[in-house]
Amino acid sequence: MYYESFGDGRPIVFLPGWGGANGEGQDVHEPLFESRPGWRRIYVDPPGTGKTPAVPSIVDQDGMLEAILELVDELVGSERFALAGTSAGGLHARGIVKRDPSRVLGLLLRVPGIIVDRSKRTLPTDEHLINSPAYQEAWQDKQRRYYDPAEAQADLEFLGRIQGDVATYSLREDPAVRFEGPTLIVTGRQDTMTGYADAWPILDDYPRATYAVLDQEGHDLPVQRMALYRALVSDWLDRVEHPDA
Repeated sequence: MYYESFGDGRPIVFLPGWGGANGEGQDVHEPLFESRPGWRRIYVDPPGTGKTPAVPSIVDQDGMLEAILELVDELVGSERFALAGTSAGGLHARGIVKRDPSRVLGLLLRVPGIIVDRSKRTLPTDEHLINSPAYQEAWQDKQRRYYDPAEAQADLEFLGRIQGDVATYSLREDPAVRFEGPTLIVTGRQDTMTGYADAWPILDDYPRATYAVLDQEGHDLPVQRMALYRALVSDWLDRVEHPDA
């Protein structure tokens, strides 16, 4: 499985959204570490995405999670590590925490997918999203730089077979588990893909969670609120580094 790693210190594993490659996560998060040493950042391309080929034996989300877990075990060994998951990567991250919460230093969920069945999600409209020229330019730039190339690289047939059925796109075991490490959940007020409301009920599982809903952001968050998003992540990293402070 392809990954890119930078720096030394505490491992932090970044998991992208479904079909996404590691480049967007790198560009969003790497500036945070320019003045924050002591972290080994690992950005992953899951099977069938980016530079990682599809694995025919993987037929469901549990198989995807097992492949990711094998890579994490290979890279970090017995070290404790932090996790950051975007969208479906948030489901994978919660699945990893479920296996052994004691291994995880902290958890970041960005626009997490909580309810797999889209027909059962609580979704807002985007009627209050201000589609200004600045927003459109920023969104189109992100599409051009990250999402279009990721789609071109992805094995869409492989991914589509898993995503096409709620039974295979879900984890067999509910990923809910009590996790007492520093946590950050960031959602978009105009996110019409995974929404923001469905992430609120999981807060009881994370007694040390900060929960944020960013106005003027959708599922591609952050588009315009980059400084705010990075401030929230910086605070989370502070809390992971000093969990007893």
